[in-house]
Amino acid sequence: MKKREILKLKMKVFLTVISFILFSQVSYADAVSDTLAQLNNLDITLKILFLITILSLAPSILIALTSFVRIVIVLSLLRHALGIPQSPPNQVIVALSLFLTFFVMKPVFEDINKNALQPYLKKEIGDMEALEKAKQPVKKFMINNTRKEDLKLFLDIAGEKPAKPEDVSMISLIPAFMISEIKTAFEIVFIIFLPFLIIDLLVASILMSMGMMMIPPMLISLPFKLILFVLADGFELLTKALIQGYRW
Repeated sequence: MKKREILKLKMKVFLTVISFILFSQVSYADAVSDTLAQLNNLDITLKILFLITILSLAPSILIALTSFVRIVIVLSLLRHALGIPQSPPNQVIVALSLFLTFFVMKPVFEDINKNALQPYLKKEIGDMEALEKAKQPVKKFMINNTRKEDLKLFLDIAGEKPAKPEDVSMISLIPAFMISEIKTAFEIVFIIFLPFLIIDLLVASILMSMGMMMIPPMLISLPFKLILFVLADGFELLTKALIQGYRW
């Protein structure tokens, strides 16, 4: 009897230990699963936060990294050269500049879609690799359209000495690119202003010689400037110059 009791006692102890071990393993597995789920949720949350941040900065990115600055400055100052600063309206100027920007940046966007976005959506590359591949065509476009003296200015201020153009940091390249775009836009606008300025001077001289000083010269010269711009296919020439002025 004693042997049977001892055997039963051992079996109880054995089953108790096994149950405790199994319960511990299940609890540990649940804890690990909960932790992994929280990490996955955190990862997704960070991605959503990053996406929202990118969307909020999208207008600034569009202005800073594309051809939008040059195009919108030229089209805006064209109205002043014609003498009609309120027409076309700002909404029309911005919309036209936006779609011309998409047209100019089309090769860059196609490169990003092919080498960065599509592989990322197919889960062939990770987040950081996708960002790096998306940055390369944009960086190449900016370097090709930035004046060397402007880029050198910011590199000297930052104390950077890149061995090759691809090593230039974006923090130095972006302001150099924007200043270069503004300079180029002003040069284009200066050339546009010259023929209209000559028309204004001729009209003003004629009115002065005729003693008609009470009539504003702009009132007389405006239709001549408009018809000259239309007959010369001004919008076609200007758009062609803006698009072909970029290097990819």
